[in-house]
Amino acid sequence: MPQHKSCKKRVKTSTAKRLSNRENKTQMRTAIKKFKVLCTSEDKSPESLHKIYKMLDVQARKGVIPGKRAARLKSRMSALYSK
Repeated sequence: MPQHKSCKKRVKTSTAKRLSNRENKTQMRTAIKKFKVLCTSEDKSPESLHKIYKMLDVQARKGVIPGKRAARLKSRMSALYSK
């Protein structure tokens, strides 16, 4: 257990941030899975690709995922979309 006041605060803030990041990652994974299913069907739309790009950019900006991982996922989603 932390003894200092600042350490106690860091425990609270890091717990809240961890829960927030976990929720964001879950939403991101779900969106990617839905996009993959959408790409296998014939109902592809440019808006869906735009939405997945925007979601990945926001996650990278928030620091939930690294920027290079977002770029790699965007590249993979683009290849899957154009297939």
